[in-house]
Amino acid sequence: MKPMDETGVNLRAYFDRMPDEKMQEYSPAWTDEQLIAWDGSFRDDGNLMLFCCERDVDVQEYRSVLEECIRYRNRVRPLLTG
Repeated sequence: MKPMDETGVNLRAYFDRMPDEKMQEYSPAWTDEQLIAWDGSFRDDGNLMLFCCERDVDVQEYRSVLEECIRYRNRVRPLLTG
């Protein structure tokens, strides 16, 4: 695994701030347009609006990292909720 750049760190921080209830609404079956509408923070050019980033985050990278974050939360949720 290659080291994360500033954008990768910021994208994961973005998902860390996303409420669990919202994250659980996500469906991998959604079209890109449905995903963009659900999140509400994509620019007109189809990239996520993140500040202090070295590069753009497209829908494909967004999905990949979101699904990684969902798997993590699914693993730790039972530990946090007792």
